[in-house]
Parts: sequence; C-alpha cells; structure tokens
Amino acid sequence: MSANPYESPETASMPAERPAGRRGFRLVELLVVVGIIGLLVALLLPAVRFSGDAARRSQCSNNLKQIALALYNYESEYHCLPPAYTVDAAGKPLHSWRTLILPFVEQKALYDKIDLAKPWDHPANQAAFAASPAVYRCPSVDIPKSHTTYLAVAASGGCFNPTEPRLIAEITDSSALTLMVIEVPAERAVPWMSPRDATEQSILSLASASKPPHPLGAQAACVDGTVRFIPANTQRETLRALISIAGNDDAVAKAAD
Repeated sequence: MSANPYESPETASMPAERPAGRRGFRLVELLVVVGIIGLLVALLLPAVRFSGDAARRSQCSNNLKQIALALYNYESEYHCLPPAYTVDAAGKPLHSWRTLILPFVEQKALYDKIDLAKPWDHPANQAAFAASPAVYRCPSVDIPKSHTTYLAVAASGGCFNPTEPRLIAEITDSSALTLMVIEVPAERAVPWMSPRDATEQSILSLASASKPPHPLGAQAACVDGTVRFIPANTQRETLRALISIAGNDDAVAKAAD
C-alpha cells in the first residue's frame, strides 16, 4: 500500500497510542482546571450579586430623579407643588399626586384617560390603574405591578400638604436637606393611584425596618432634585430634620459630621 500523501514525517513516526501514564496526567490537569474554574465562580458570584444590586439601586435613583423633575415641572406650570391628594366636595380623597404629575413623566395619554372627578378605584379608572407606569416601581422590591413604594413626605411640617398645594417659597430649609419623596419597604407598598403616602411615623420607622428597599437603607428625592441614600440606622432625630421644611437643618448637618 502506498504511503499517505497527507502524512508528515513527524506524524508517521508517532506511536499509534499514547502511553497510559500520559492519559493519567491529562486527567489530573483537567481536574485542576475544573477546580480553578469552580473557585473563580465562587469568588465572582458575590461580585455579580453586588453588581445586580447596584444596577437596581441606580435604576431606582433614576426613577426618583424623574419624579423630582416632574414635580418641578408641575411647579413651573402651576406655581406650586401638587397636594398629596385631591378631594371631592365632601372631603373624600380622590387622586394621588402621582396621578397629577403623569403629564410630566411622559404619561399624558394615560392621564387623559383618568376621570379625576371619580375616585382612583372607581371602575371608570380601572384601565388606567392597570397601566401602572414603570417610573413608579423600584426594581429592587418584589411588589405587584400596580403598586409603588415611592411615597410623598406628607408628614406634619413636611413637603406635601394633604389636600392643598405647597408653595416652594414655604420651604425655608436647605433644599438639599429636605426630603420630598421617599421609598418604603415592600410591605408598605400602596396602589400607585391611591391617595396614601408617608406620615412622620412611617418615615421614622424606616430606622427599624427589617428589610429596607435596598441593602442597608432606602433612597429619597430631595427638594433640590437630588437623590439621597438614607441608611437604615439613621437616627430618628435626623429623620425628623430631613422631613421638616423649616427649622431643623442643624440636626442633619450634625449627623453628617
């Protein structure tokens, strides 16, 4: 039989079978590589989880910035911040500020579908309620699509009046040290159209929350439009100062030192 024309001299001279010892050595090499890969995966998993948390927190921060900007655009249009909620002639709550600022978060079409003369949970408004804008949902919390954890600071002496507009001129504390909208833990989420927001007590209880919206704390939009991270261990005195629109900046400054 003639020689293989595609066979090099080196190939022709190689033995037909590798020694058994060489096969064993390659198996050891494979096991070492697998072990190294496993170790690298174990080391990288916490970083991947951290990266995911950081990305969700960043998206949440962007949501709050959009909401703060929408509130400022509302103020520019109407020369006041919206009330925490509207009421009918009998004083019954109708609609949240989140509904009122829809045109300023690029949701004018949704806003036009809402009957503001009827309560938020009236059958006439159910289709709008089901639409639930993504800007009102923090990606870090597991809640129904129709709910939100972004609540206005409607505490006494806070940024939002329950049923009346708030003039920006009334906010005499530093705008960077005054909370406007804060996120709450998942168990305190509310339907996004509902006229329910954060009271002083609910904000003060964030310090003892068993599971904050993000690892180690929550985020909030300040009056100047910036987003501040509120550590879970923030003192109640500091939280009270952040809530107040007049007179408590010293407590916040002291806590920051």
